[in-house]
Amino acid sequence: MKLKDKVALITGASRGIGRATALLFAKEGAKVAVNYNRSEKEAVEVVASIKDGGSEAITVKCDVSDESQIKKMVDEVIEKFGRIDILVNNAGIVFDIPFFEKTNEQWQKTLQTNLIGTFLCMKYVGPHMVKQKYGKIVNVASTNGIDAYDSTSADYDASKAGVIVLTKASAEIFAPFVSVNCVAPGWVDTDINKDLPKDYVKEETEKIYLKRFAKPEEIAKAILFLASDDASFITGSVLVADGGYR
Repeated sequence: MKLKDKVALITGASRGIGRATALLFAKEGAKVAVNYNRSEKEAVEVVASIKDGGSEAITVKCDVSDESQIKKMVDEVIEKFGRIDILVNNAGIVFDIPFFEKTNEQWQKTLQTNLIGTFLCMKYVGPHMVKQKYGKIVNVASTNGIDAYDSTSADYDASKAGVIVLTKASAEIFAPFVSVNCVAPGWVDTDINKDLPKDYVKEETEKIYLKRFAKPEEIAKAILFLASDDASFITGSVLVADGGYR
């Protein structure tokens, strides 16, 4: 088991990539704190699946755009498990709205959740990791943070570009005992993409060398690699998982 007896906090873990990561981490021996904001039913189901498999897990409600809630979430996980060894910043939102129709409030909410929420989770989990002289932080960015593909997601793209730079900058801050890396997925078959027009999905699929969207479980495996000691000499890096998109 790659994560035996490790404690992992995964934000946005009730669905999609977060859910797949929580289940995989548990299978690899981790105790998992499953964060959710609105999807309580789904989060409870994830915890039940983990417990059925013989591992420990709890749900923790928190809106990662709210600093006070983040502080409370971290305290709750520490109180339950005594430590946090792995932090996966996965929670994120997107508003697919034309550029000139997007509001200031939507921009602020996207940046507050995707970028500042990632920073705040690192800020409050980080000291525990530094104190115990061990920690793995994996931020979930996006290939949209490397290349902007669509003006309707300019705020999302900017937030994910920020996550990548934050990852690189904080790797030095957390060194030498805590590593900070990020995964940049391309198209993934998740709820956030389920309402995309079929013609658009077909068009985008043709641009992918592997001719399909990723499964959440495939991105979870990339996150597992960076969260495990298999990546013991990797920090400040971006692992692109896009199936070869051109």
